[in-house]
Amino acid sequence: MTQETLNEIRRDIERVSPEVVAKASGFAASILADVAGRRGTLQGAIAPLSPTMRLAGPAFTVEVRHGDNLMIHAAIALAKPGDVLVIDGKGDRTAALMGSIMINACKKLGLGGVVIDGSIRDTDELRDLGFPVYAVGANPNGPTKFVPGRINWPISCGGISVRPGDLIVGDADGVVVIEREKAPSLLEAAAKKVAEERKRLDDIAAGRDLKPQWLDAALRAAGLLKAGETL
Repeated sequence: MTQETLNEIRRDIERVSPEVVAKASGFAASILADVAGRRGTLQGAIAPLSPTMRLAGPAFTVEVRHGDNLMIHAAIALAKPGDVLVIDGKGDRTAALMGSIMINACKKLGLGGVVIDGSIRDTDELRDLGFPVYAVGANPNGPTKFVPGRINWPISCGGISVRPGDLIVGDADGVVVIEREKAPSLLEAAAKKVAEERKRLDDIAAGRDLKPQWLDAALRAAGLLKAGETL
Protein backbone atom coordinates (compact mmCIF):
# COMPACT_ATOMS: atom_id res chain seq x y z
CA MET A 1 0.00 0.00 0.00
CA THR A 2 1.41 3.39 -1.00
CA GLN A 3 1.76 6.38 1.30
CA GLU A 4 -0.76 8.18 -0.91
CA THR A 5 -3.30 5.44 -0.20
CA LEU A 6 -2.58 5.54 3.53
CA ASN A 7 -3.35 9.27 3.52
CA GLU A 8 -6.90 8.45 2.47
CA ILE A 9 -7.45 6.91 5.91
CA ARG A 10 -7.59 9.46 8.71
CA ARG A 11 -7.43 7.81 12.11
CA ASP A 12 -7.66 10.83 14.41
CA ILE A 13 -10.62 13.19 14.24
CA GLU A 14 -12.12 15.82 16.51
CA ARG A 15 -15.53 14.64 17.64
CA VAL A 16 -18.55 16.47 19.01
CA SER A 17 -18.33 16.04 22.78
CA PRO A 18 -20.05 13.15 24.59
CA GLU A 19 -21.91 15.71 26.72
CA VAL A 20 -23.41 17.37 23.66
CA VAL A 21 -24.31 13.97 22.18
CA ALA A 22 -26.07 12.95 25.40
CA LYS A 23 -28.14 16.13 25.52
CA ALA A 24 -28.90 16.12 21.79
CA SER A 25 -30.09 12.51 21.96
CA GLY A 26 -33.07 13.70 23.99
CA PHE A 27 -34.39 15.84 21.14
CA ALA A 28 -36.29 14.77 18.05
CA ALA A 29 -34.39 15.09 14.78
CA SER A 30 -37.10 17.51 13.63
CA ILE A 31 -36.48 19.84 16.59
CA LEU A 32 -32.75 19.95 15.90
CA ALA A 33 -33.34 20.51 12.19
CA ASP A 34 -35.68 23.42 12.92
CA VAL A 35 -33.30 25.21 15.29
CA ALA A 36 -30.44 24.58 12.86
CA GLY A 37 -32.22 26.67 10.24
CA ARG A 38 -34.32 23.89 8.69
CA ARG A 39 -31.29 22.32 7.08
CA GLY A 40 -29.02 19.33 7.51
CA THR A 41 -31.56 16.52 7.06
CA LEU A 42 -30.70 13.59 4.83
CA GLN A 43 -33.04 12.71 1.98
CA GLY A 44 -36.07 10.78 3.17
CA ALA A 45 -35.02 7.67 1.25
CA ILE A 46 -32.49 7.03 4.02
CA ALA A 47 -34.76 5.54 6.66
CA PRO A 48 -34.48 3.34 9.77
CA LEU A 49 -35.05 -0.38 9.40
CA SER A 50 -37.52 -0.06 12.28
CA PRO A 51 -39.37 3.10 13.37
CA THR A 52 -38.29 2.50 16.97
CA MET A 53 -34.60 2.89 16.12
CA ARG A 54 -32.80 6.01 17.35
CA LEU A 55 -29.18 7.06 17.16
CA ALA A 56 -26.95 9.93 18.25
CA GLY A 57 -23.20 10.31 18.04
CA PRO A 58 -20.24 11.77 16.18
CA ALA A 59 -19.91 11.00 12.47
CA PHE A 60 -17.21 8.56 11.41
CA THR A 61 -17.33 9.13 7.67
CA VAL A 62 -16.69 6.57 4.94
CA GLU A 63 -16.66 6.94 1.17
CA VAL A 64 -16.94 3.82 -0.96
CA ARG A 65 -17.30 3.06 -4.64
CA HIS A 66 -20.51 1.60 -6.01
CA GLY A 67 -21.11 -1.87 -4.61
CA ASP A 68 -17.81 -2.19 -2.73
CA ASN A 69 -17.50 -2.30 1.08
CA LEU A 70 -13.73 -2.64 1.62
CA MET A 71 -13.50 0.72 3.39
CA ILE A 72 -16.47 -0.05 5.64
CA HIS A 73 -14.59 -3.05 7.03
CA ALA A 74 -11.62 -0.77 7.68
CA ALA A 75 -13.84 1.85 9.31
CA ILE A 76 -15.35 -0.72 11.68
CA ALA A 77 -11.84 -1.66 12.75
CA LEU A 78 -10.93 2.00 13.42
CA ALA A 79 -14.12 3.52 14.85
CA LYS A 80 -14.47 4.24 18.56
CA PRO A 81 -17.41 3.34 20.83
CA GLY A 82 -20.27 5.75 20.25
CA ASP A 83 -19.21 6.66 16.71
CA VAL A 84 -21.89 6.60 14.01
CA LEU A 85 -20.67 5.22 10.69
CA VAL A 86 -21.93 7.56 7.96
CA ILE A 87 -21.33 5.97 4.58
CA ASP A 88 -21.41 7.62 1.17
CA GLY A 89 -22.50 4.63 -0.88
CA LYS A 90 -23.58 6.83 -3.82
CA GLY A 91 -27.19 5.77 -3.29
CA ASP A 92 -26.42 2.48 -5.06
CA ARG A 93 -29.08 -0.23 -4.69
CA THR A 94 -27.48 -2.95 -6.82
CA ALA A 95 -25.65 -4.60 -3.91
CA ALA A 96 -25.82 -4.57 -0.13
CA LEU A 97 -22.93 -2.80 1.55
CA MET A 98 -23.55 -4.30 5.00
CA GLY A 99 -25.39 -7.24 6.52
CA SER A 100 -25.81 -9.21 9.72
CA ILE A 101 -22.14 -10.09 10.31
CA MET A 102 -20.87 -6.53 9.98
CA ILE A 103 -23.72 -4.98 11.97
CA ASN A 104 -23.30 -7.52 14.76
CA ALA A 105 -19.64 -6.49 14.91
CA CYS A 106 -20.66 -2.82 15.11
CA LYS A 107 -22.97 -3.57 18.03
CA LYS A 108 -20.34 -5.61 19.86
CA LEU A 109 -17.82 -2.77 19.46
CA GLY A 110 -20.27 -0.31 20.98
CA LEU A 111 -20.71 1.89 17.92
CA GLY A 112 -23.60 4.34 17.95
CA GLY A 113 -25.24 3.29 14.70
CA VAL A 114 -24.90 3.10 10.93
CA VAL A 115 -26.22 5.46 8.25
CA ILE A 116 -25.77 4.21 4.67
CA ASP A 117 -26.56 6.05 1.46
CA GLY A 118 -26.87 2.61 -0.08
CA SER A 119 -28.37 -0.82 0.54
CA ILE A 120 -28.16 -3.44 3.28
CA ARG A 121 -29.28 -7.05 3.58
CA ASP A 122 -30.38 -9.54 6.29
CA THR A 123 -33.07 -7.04 7.23
CA ASP A 124 -35.12 -9.41 9.40
CA GLU A 125 -32.07 -10.29 11.48
CA LEU A 126 -31.07 -6.64 11.78
CA ARG A 127 -34.51 -5.62 12.99
CA ASP A 128 -34.34 -8.31 15.65
CA LEU A 129 -30.83 -7.19 16.61
CA GLY A 130 -32.14 -3.71 17.38
CA PHE A 131 -28.93 -1.89 16.48
CA PRO A 132 -29.83 1.38 14.69
CA VAL A 133 -29.33 1.12 10.93
CA TYR A 134 -30.54 3.67 8.39
CA ALA A 135 -30.34 2.83 4.67
CA VAL A 136 -32.00 3.52 1.33
CA GLY A 137 -33.15 -0.04 0.85
CA ALA A 138 -32.20 -3.70 0.77
CA ASN A 139 -30.67 -6.04 -1.77
CA PRO A 140 -29.65 -9.71 -1.29
CA ASN A 141 -26.67 -9.29 -3.62
CA GLY A 142 -23.29 -9.09 -1.86
CA PRO A 143 -20.60 -6.42 -2.45
CA THR A 144 -17.05 -6.61 -3.70
CA LYS A 145 -14.15 -5.92 -1.34
CA PHE A 146 -11.23 -4.53 -3.31
CA VAL A 147 -11.85 -0.93 -4.41
CA PRO A 148 -10.12 1.84 -2.39
CA GLY A 149 -12.15 4.61 -0.81
CA ARG A 150 -11.73 7.14 2.00
CA ILE A 151 -12.20 7.25 5.75
CA ASN A 152 -12.80 10.42 7.77
CA TRP A 153 -12.85 12.86 4.88
CA PRO A 154 -15.84 15.12 4.17
CA ILE A 155 -18.50 13.16 2.30
CA SER A 156 -21.94 13.61 0.80
CA CYS A 157 -24.65 11.41 2.28
CA GLY A 158 -28.30 11.73 1.36
CA GLY A 159 -27.59 15.04 -0.37
CA ILE A 160 -25.98 16.59 2.73
CA SER A 161 -22.33 17.39 3.43
CA VAL A 162 -21.04 15.46 6.45
CA ARG A 163 -17.68 16.02 8.08
CA PRO A 164 -15.92 13.71 10.52
CA GLY A 165 -16.99 14.45 14.08
CA ASP A 166 -20.26 16.20 13.17
CA LEU A 167 -23.31 15.46 15.33
CA ILE A 168 -25.62 12.81 13.88
CA VAL A 169 -29.12 12.31 15.32
CA GLY A 170 -31.69 9.93 13.88
CA ASP A 171 -35.19 8.80 14.77
CA ALA A 172 -38.32 7.56 13.01
CA ASP A 173 -38.43 10.70 10.84
CA GLY A 174 -34.89 10.31 9.50
CA VAL A 175 -31.41 11.71 10.14
CA VAL A 176 -30.16 15.23 10.79
CA VAL A 177 -26.53 16.36 10.62
CA ILE A 178 -25.36 19.28 12.78
CA GLU A 179 -21.90 20.77 12.33
CA ARG A 180 -19.64 19.86 15.25
CA GLU A 181 -18.82 23.49 16.06
CA LYS A 182 -22.47 24.53 15.89
CA ALA A 183 -24.03 21.72 17.91
CA PRO A 184 -23.44 23.03 21.48
CA SER A 185 -25.07 26.37 20.71
CA LEU A 186 -28.32 24.73 19.53
CA LEU A 187 -29.18 22.81 22.69
CA GLU A 188 -30.78 25.73 24.53
CA ALA A 189 -32.77 26.71 21.44
CA ALA A 190 -33.93 23.10 21.07
CA ALA A 191 -35.14 22.98 24.67
CA LYS A 192 -36.99 26.27 24.19
CA LYS A 193 -38.67 24.98 21.02
CA VAL A 194 -39.79 21.80 22.78
CA ALA A 195 -41.39 23.89 25.54
CA GLU A 196 -43.14 26.10 22.97
CA GLU A 197 -44.49 23.13 21.05
CA ARG A 198 -45.76 21.47 24.22
CA LYS A 199 -47.63 24.66 25.14
CA ARG A 200 -49.07 24.84 21.63
CA LEU A 201 -50.32 21.27 21.88
CA ASP A 202 -51.83 21.98 25.31
CA ASP A 203 -53.62 25.01 23.87
CA ILE A 204 -54.99 22.95 20.97
CA ALA A 205 -56.19 20.22 23.33
CA ALA A 206 -57.97 22.89 25.39
CA GLY A 207 -59.50 24.49 22.31
CA ARG A 208 -57.44 27.69 22.64
CA ASP A 209 -55.79 29.57 19.76
CA LEU A 210 -56.54 26.90 17.18
CA LYS A 211 -55.45 29.34 14.47
CA PRO A 212 -51.68 30.01 14.64
CA GLN A 213 -51.02 33.53 15.90
CA TRP A 214 -48.49 34.15 13.15
CA LEU A 215 -50.76 33.07 10.28
CA ASP A 216 -52.41 36.42 9.40
CA ALA A 217 -49.08 38.28 9.37
CA ALA A 218 -47.54 35.61 7.15
CA LEU A 219 -50.46 35.82 4.72
CA ARG A 220 -50.13 39.63 4.60
CA ALA A 221 -46.40 39.32 3.93
CA ALA A 222 -47.19 36.94 1.08
CA GLY A 223 -49.65 39.44 -0.38
CA LEU A 224 -52.66 37.27 0.26
CA LEU A 225 -54.30 39.55 2.83
CA LYS A 226 -54.59 43.33 2.81
CA ALA A 227 -53.19 45.47 5.62
CA GLY A 228 -55.37 44.99 8.69
CA GLU A 229 -57.31 42.13 7.09
CA THR A 230 -57.63 38.81 8.88
CA LEU A 231 -58.88 35.38 7.95
